[in-house]
Amino acid sequence: MTQRSGIFAGDDPFALTREWLGAAQEGELNDPNAMSLATVDADGMPNVRVVLLKDIEDGSFVFYTNYGSAKAQELEQAGKAAFVIHWKSLRRQVRARGLITREDGPKADAYYASRSLKSRLGAWASDQSKPLESRAVLEQALADVTEKYGDDPPRPPFWGGFRLTPLELEFWGDGDARLHNRYQWRREAVGAPWSIFQLNP
Repeated sequence: MTQRSGIFAGDDPFALTREWLGAAQEGELNDPNAMSLATVDADGMPNVRVVLLKDIEDGSFVFYTNYGSAKAQELEQAGKAAFVIHWKSLRRQVRARGLITREDGPKADAYYASRSLKSRLGAWASDQSKPLESRAVLEQALADVTEKYGDDPPRPPFWGGFRLTPLELEFWGDGDARLHNRYQWRREAVGAPWSIFQLNP
């Protein structure tokens, strides 16, 4: 196994990601949990957008969205995705590629309930990724769901989470003269042992 020290030390890539995220939360100006999520559509055309990482579990990464959105359709069609989190304040990044499953149970309910009331109502009002006739139409939809659900909206059946379980992770740190430090964690299947490689910058 490749010898690692300093910010790269440790035998658990999920714990290491938590440590880096914790460090970023102290210095990153906005949304240290923002990650660029990459998917492909049925024709193989790539797509990427920024979403918020909401949980780092012992074996996966969890984020939430509207199941009718383009990203959700692409996630479910391919069953695979990738992301990168870049922390400019730390000069570090984490990349991951892996398998996708839904998080559509009590954990999704709990996260939805923890959001602000406006965000919960907004999840009902927005037909995410679909064409919008006008801003007024969206605002009317928000007024309608506010009247219907008041201050206690349930989680919409079309809104919930996804879990990315990685088969590959890469931890990158800035280096002098652009000789960056890169360590790739790779495994053949979920539950298999990790192999760790140092990569050329």
